[in-house]
Amino acid sequence: MKNKPIVAIVGRPNVGKSTFVNRLIGSRNSIVDDNPGVTRDRIYFDVEWQNKNFTVIDTGGIVPGDEDEIMLSIFDQAKIACEEADKIIFIVDGKDGVNPVDFDIANILRQSGKPVIVAVNKLDNPDSLMMINDFYSLALGEPIGISALHGSGGVGDLLDLVTEDFSDDEVLSEETAPIKIAIVGRPNAGKSSIVNSLLNAERVIVSDISGTTRDSIDSKICYNNKNFVIVDTAGIRKKAKVDYGVEKFAVDRAIRSIRDCDVALLVIDAVQGISDQDKKISSIITEAGKGLIIAINKWDLIEDKKSNTINQFDKKLTNDIPFLEFAPKIYISAKTKQRLNQIFEKASEVYEQCTKRVSTGLLNKIVKELYALNPPTSVKGKRLKLLYATQAGVKPPTFVLFTNNGDLLKDHYKRYIENKLREAFGFYGTPIRISVRERSEKDNKK
Repeated sequence: MKNKPIVAIVGRPNVGKSTFVNRLIGSRNSIVDDNPGVTRDRIYFDVEWQNKNFTVIDTGGIVPGDEDEIMLSIFDQAKIACEEADKIIFIVDGKDGVNPVDFDIANILRQSGKPVIVAVNKLDNPDSLMMINDFYSLALGEPIGISALHGSGGVGDLLDLVTEDFSDDEVLSEETAPIKIAIVGRPNAGKSSIVNSLLNAERVIVSDISGTTRDSIDSKICYNNKNFVIVDTAGIRKKAKVDYGVEKFAVDRAIRSIRDCDVALLVIDAVQGISDQDKKISSIITEAGKGLIIAINKWDLIEDKKSNTINQFDKKLTNDIPFLEFAPKIYISAKTKQRLNQIFEKASEVYEQCTKRVSTGLLNKIVKELYALNPPTSVKGKRLKLLYATQAGVKPPTFVLFTNNGDLLKDHYKRYIENKLREAFGFYGTPIRISVRERSEKDNKK
């Protein structure tokens, strides 16, 4: 399958780059805020225009010469985006007019050797169209006026120009679609460092400053001839500590990434250990029915390791989060790249378990055996009977039990059934859903 063309969206802070990207993809996927510098990393989105498919890269606002650590990283990310891109859309602010920073950026873009199209944004009324002429001074060709907020002006003309030499892309089938892995956890657990080590590139901004990652960022990678999408997310703090505004949107985006992924990698800081927030995030993952891998990061910082150190940590995990006993644990170091490739190997295994189907005949055989081995106790003279079972779905594996009385199936017996299903069929790394329907024994014999 051929690669999609890539279009980078660049410009100084607060000119409407993310608003333009949201206009292209038809939803608020990029965080938009009046404060400059909200977008920090380069973020990829798939776009379709007139049956032509391409990828856009939303970048942080760049200010050449700014020595701030984060601003320098944003500038580096934008330069990498330009290197990756086939074409560049340079967005400028039509209300403010030409800014000295625009000239600096234009000089950098000329050096890239890539086709550059200047989009003059925020032309929300006809009277502002005269501002377009000022941007000829950037010497990057004919500017096109747009209103990213309202979708008016020359947005269509701009996309026609960008895609004029793009061809249709192939559509991924269900079988060849990549496995999407969301990297989630508390702030500063090392999520972005893991992504960068996996990709062997400074794909996302890494900093000791808590909350550096704000958007959920997709990165495509192939490992052992299998395709994966790695999604770096913002650290999820306790709700009471989350500031309303940009951080809240970032946390909401991280939670949405969990719901959209195939497998979640929960990153736990080996030095700080397991926290209540780790437990909360794991609950979000299991409630969403997603595959789960627990990655204990910064394992290189654990001193005086012995042959049983991992076993001791495993026991502590089981004691602290007993409902996650089904999830595989890997002990990694983003810094030294220790065992990092296990992420892809485990994700493939877990995804296979998430999509596993069991034949109805074999399932009912196991259900009969577990019932005979440990029949439930009677309640007020009534005893639960398991009449029939079937698998209703996958991702997660979902089973329907037909019983004589649903009220008689207590939580402890449902856990017993789940454990026996795992013993029989595996379901390694995936939650299991069990629902109950009542049916009379007479109906079951028909």
